Amino acid sequence: MAKTSDIRNGMMIEFKNGIYQITEFLHVNPGKGQAFVRTKMKNIKTGKVLENTFKLSEELIEIRVEKFRKQYLYRDGEHLIFMDLDSYEQTPIDIEIVGEDIKYLMEGMELDMLLSEKGEVMGIDLPITVIQTIAEAEPNVKGNTASSGGGKKAVTETGLVVMVPFFVETGEKIKIDTRTGNYMERA
Repeated sequence: MAKTSDIRNGMMIEFKNGIYQITEFLHVNPGKGQAFVRTKMKNIKTGKVLENTFKLSEELIEIRVEKFRKQYLYRDGEHLIFMDLDSYEQTPIDIEIVGEDIKYLMEGMELDMLLSEKGEVMGIDLPITVIQTIAEAEPNVKGNTASSGGGKKAVTETGLVVMVPFFVETGEKIKIDTRTGNYMERA
């Protein structure tokens, strides 16, 4: 059991019949009343983000998770195939475990696989940024500039839809923040 004072970014807890990873937290000590911890948590299975407030006296069930470096190889039906970089052993995992993060996966990409104490795959830990190629983008229209604000929708090679500046064209490589899904810059 962990206490709310033990909360840290990346911590895994069991909460409301699911396993959540703490993505943000803030200890709040108001002038009157009891102190509390405000959190943002991401469900490992569904990828949904949940905001919750814990009292300082609450106890949490912490899930111990180990990270193992793997390389994503390919998709095989309803499974994704990952390879251990040391033993070259291949591990298939269900697409459901990865959820929406599948749109960031590129063949040959190295990432961390999260395994529970019992040895079951909990999910993957993507790098903060990925570089992908634009497969489709609306054509640039005369008069649209980078400083005019806004942008246009583009689709990457993996099917990820991202808002990009007007000057980005089909075939260009862009850097994407995996935490937010936002365009960062041209690569």
